[in-house]
Amino acid sequence: MTKENELKKRLTPMQYAVTQNAATEPAFSGKYDDFFEKGIYVDVVSGEPLFSSLDKYDSGCGWPAFTKPLAKLTQRRDQSFGMERTEVRSRQADSHLGHVFTDGPLDQGGLRYCINSAALRFIPYDQLTEAGYGEYRKIFE
Repeated sequence: MTKENELKKRLTPMQYAVTQNAATEPAFSGKYDDFFEKGIYVDVVSGEPLFSSLDKYDSGCGWPAFTKPLAKLTQRRDQSFGMERTEVRSRQADSHLGHVFTDGPLDQGGLRYCINSAALRFIPYDQLTEAGYGEYRKIFE
């Protein structure tokens, strides 16, 4: 089975469109937009740790917003739709995640990572160890 077919079988149509074809889910439609539980967010494709709930905030933009990633993300210039933006992608799977903007909270670095819920899987704090992400428990202590 090809990687493309495996992903189409494993991901929802929206997850596939977002991560593989740089689509954007409709604003205010993603399950993590208004979601603030304690834990980390990982790439839905690879499981690569991406963001912590400690860095998530309500920006009002319609997508989950974070002030910083857990590890460096790949950035690319994006001039689609007549806009000048910076796309962010996961490093391991090269999944399209969303975009980073410079209008975030100034006291936290000034960045807003505007991320599609469809690109993310949430791992609750109390399940980090059993899910294989135990080393991330320390960031909450």
